[in-house]
Amino acid sequence: MWQILLQKFEKHPAQQKVLRILFERGFQVNNDGKVVSGSIEIAHTQLAREAGVDRRVVDATTDTILADELLKNIFQNVRSIPFLRDVAPQLGLGVLIITPDDAANVGILADVSRVVSENGLSIRQAVSDDPYFTDEARLTIITDSKIPGGVVDKILEINSVKGVSIY
Repeated sequence: MWQILLQKFEKHPAQQKVLRILFERGFQVNNDGKVVSGSIEIAHTQLAREAGVDRRVVDATTDTILADELLKNIFQNVRSIPFLRDVAPQLGLGVLIITPDDAANVGILADVSRVVSENGLSIRQAVSDDPYFTDEARLTIITDSKIPGGVVDKILEINSVKGVSIY
């Protein structure tokens, strides 16, 4: 899917930078061409600074998004979520970060969640990096309590898992 989005901006690499930020952060583009998160408006100048482009590039990107039905549908419906990884320890939650051999393998989440549930832990959140956005995609699992060491050993036995870190 990401390749399809990038193709729509293939002649505009600066706009691709803006597109990446919008998508990674879950920002929407409303009917007025404003970049928003819910009802909070994000200034085009701030997005331009983050992307390392001129503000007019952000304007052109939102214009392109609104002119294309697929892009408009995506960017009017994408949402950001609170990612608990960095605050989980303060909330008494456990964090597992799984590094797969190949993020394209089928069943990694199913295999890991089976091991987690068999050990009496409940999954509060599961977030997988998109391999199109990062060279080393990881699966982050937030559990309802700290993770016992034995769970790590069992997860490391899964064929498609290369490494495991816990917080």
